[in-house]
This record gives sequence, structure tokens and C-alpha cells, in this order.
Amino acid sequence: MQVARREVQRAARSPEPKIEAPVEEHIDEELLRPGGAFVTLHRGRHLRGCIGQLPSDEALVSVVAHCAKAAATEDPRFKAVRGDEIAKINIEISVLSPLVDAGVEEIQPGTHGIVLTKGTRRGVLLPQVAEKFHWSAIRFLEETCVKAELDRNAWKDPEAKVQIFTAEIFSEPAYSTSSAGARVSDHISKA
Repeated sequence: MQVARREVQRAARSPEPKIEAPVEEHIDEELLRPGGAFVTLHRGRHLRGCIGQLPSDEALVSVVAHCAKAAATEDPRFKAVRGDEIAKINIEISVLSPLVDAGVEEIQPGTHGIVLTKGTRRGVLLPQVAEKFHWSAIRFLEETCVKAELDRNAWKDPEAKVQIFTAEIFSEPAYSTSSAGARVSDHISKA
């Protein structure tokens, strides 16, 4: 969370923010392992930016730093975060599990996030989106298709690839140095 907050602050104060290696003396070994994450910025109850990276070979701490900076400056839906907004911005980090191929019957809205890929189009929705809107698995798939700019029923196409993941979610209002996070989702048991 400290890395994400620092990168949002730097991005809001500098037109050409530079992502630097974390300066903390002791970085938990878990943060140096490869991973994927989304960083979501909220201002009050309103979304202010959200950028993520699916699991990769890059260290989780670097992914979080990159996504935080990008959420503050590169989300095409919003103008860049300004310096005078920083105190009003809350940060949420979703650390992603590995992706697993899945069918509609395996999707548990609120537990799983979805990655839907068809051709060059890809849509990703986090588990908390389905939970917030109380979507069924079918509706969750349809909305992921819409996010990918595909027809709502594109998930039925045999060429569409559906993958699921879980997320360990850390939220600033609930985060403290003695707490692991606001909510921890169960990890997918499939390999």
C-alpha cells in the first residue's frame, strides 16, 4: 500500500512521473515474487481510476507501482489525478491469483473475477464488481464481454476463452501496518 500511495503522489505532482524501485529497507519476500494486480482509485464513492496487469513474471511490488501510477494518469476514462486531490483519494489493491480456464458453471460471482478473450479483444472484471451489482454468473460473463467491446453473448462462441481468478483485496481505509488486508478471497484450488 505504501508503494501504491507513493506512486499516486508522484504521478499527481509530476507531469512525467518516474517509477522507482521501492525504498523500504525490508520488503516482504512475497512482494518480490511474480504476480498480477489491479490498483483502483476512489474519490469518495466514485471511481477515479483503475489499471491492472494480469499475472506475469514481473515482481508484484513492481506491478503495483506501475498500476498505481497508471491508474492516476493513464485511465482513459478520467483526467489525471491532480495534486490537490491526493488527500481525497483512497486506494484499493487487488492481488490476483493465477488464471484458470473455466466454464460458466464454475464461475462464482463475488469470489471469482473473469478474463474473457476472443481474438484480439479482452475484457477483465474483478470479483468485487459482480459482488457490488449482485450479478449472476451469466450476467457477469455478459458484462465482461461488453468490457471487451464484444457482443453480450460472445462468451458462448467456441473461440472465446474464459478464465477465472480470485483476488486478495487491500483497501486503504481498512489497511494498517498490522493488518494483512480488508478481505482475503479463497484461492482457486485447480492448477
